[in-house]
Amino acid sequence: MPITPSCCLASKSAPMDPPRSPTSAVTNLNGTEEASLIAGRGANAMERRIIRRVDWRLLPILGVLYALALIDRTNISIARVVGMDKDLGLSVGARFSIVVGIYFIPYTLCQLPSNLLLRKVGPRKLLSFCVLSWGAAQFAMGFVPNWQLLAFLRALLGVLEAGFFPSLVYLISTWYTRHEVQTRLAIFYVVAIVLAGFSAFFGYAMSLLDGKLGIAGWAWIFIIEGALTIAFGILGCFCLPGFPHSNDFLTAEETVFVLDRVQHDRGDSLPDLLTWTKFVEAFDWRVAAYSVMFLCATMSTYGVGLFVSLILRGLGWGVEESLLLSAPPFIFAGITTVVSSRLSDHYRHRSLFILGQCILAIIGWSLTGFAPSGAWRYAGIFLSNAGSSGAVIGVLAYVSLGALRCPNASINAFKSSNNIVSHSKRAIVSSVVISAGGIGGLIASNIFTQASAPRYIPGILATIGSQVLLILVLGCTTLYFRRENARSVRDCVALEGHPGFLYTL
Repeated sequence: MPITPSCCLASKSAPMDPPRSPTSAVTNLNGTEEASLIAGRGANAMERRIIRRVDWRLLPILGVLYALALIDRTNISIARVVGMDKDLGLSVGARFSIVVGIYFIPYTLCQLPSNLLLRKVGPRKLLSFCVLSWGAAQFAMGFVPNWQLLAFLRALLGVLEAGFFPSLVYLISTWYTRHEVQTRLAIFYVVAIVLAGFSAFFGYAMSLLDGKLGIAGWAWIFIIEGALTIAFGILGCFCLPGFPHSNDFLTAEETVFVLDRVQHDRGDSLPDLLTWTKFVEAFDWRVAAYSVMFLCATMSTYGVGLFVSLILRGLGWGVEESLLLSAPPFIFAGITTVVSSRLSDHYRHRSLFILGQCILAIIGWSLTGFAPSGAWRYAGIFLSNAGSSGAVIGVLAYVSLGALRCPNASINAFKSSNNIVSHSKRAIVSSVVISAGGIGGLIASNIFTQASAPRYIPGILATIGSQVLLILVLGCTTLYFRRENARSVRDCVALEGHPGFLYTL
């Protein structure tokens, strides 16, 4: 049975009281307020205990499943290195770019419908179905006789993975307060990228099965990783979490506590009804700006994820070395992303950290493209991967926060003033913005071409340009928000028509 936060149990005809601190009181399911469960240090200890339970219930399983999604969409470059290129004729013309890029077309188009479907079906059912289905598609890739069928299965993979990442971002954002979001997104994302980074090791090990049962080594990569994905999809049927109000792992009192925290922080602990008016109002110039920023960030991450082993081959390393050397940059990216996200959450600032990540990516890509020695060019992959991964999480947090509330602003004013506060708008905006990331992947798959091997200079230059564009859009957006915040404080102007509204910087 869905549970309602205590501050939402008041009569609709009465004005909403200022939200209580979730550590001062907890309400039972009948709406009667119990005495404080715990106070002072005890309250903080209780909060830490409950949030730690939520962390362990959400982040590991979501991180592992997203790692499988990353592995299944990017392992094609590993398969190419170990022989698929020759067997399926992918080196002819633009075939490899077509096979890689066709994934991103349905991936981009299907994200919004998938995210809206999540609200109706629920996370456990929808996400488990997606994992099981794309695992089956991945498994089937091990038996394709030609590149055309491989392209078809890649397109199907794009359909099935389309709603997965935005759904995870949306789900995580419903459990935490605004300034806990980036750290949690970073933890979940880092689990994924570190595990995905080791996929090169696994891919190399699986390729050693070449000839077993008459199956090529590259085909074993798809077969084994597809079977592994199916197994975790079955596990997800039992382990995937739901939304806070309908979860099955917290007690009723703990659930009310979590809902009260979110309600107190931003006023949207429960799902709202999606209407056509809300759908239209969710789109404004800020959504376009966020989308451009996320496109640029993911263009760089896909450049690394899809082509790192090929770039390493171009640096002169053999098949084994290029696969084994692919993992360390992802581990480094995981560490730096967690550190920057923790600092960003601590200081409650986004734009400067995103700027730093973009500069890091520019330096990294410049070294990889133009440094005279292989060692420096390899070091550049570390920096570009770290900067790109950090920028992805930073932009997602920039989007999910959207606005801040003045201390004396009413919860009603805050709730109505922020286009990305309600569940419906967050579902829409997160899917639209992450869809732009699919376009970034499509661009990346077409700028690192066979014709530009082994240095891939056109792709590297285009990726550097994307980071410059991200910085420009981020700067314009942040300067506008800063100016409007100053005007609001100085002249007591109600931004967006609502007193107390402040933009997140």
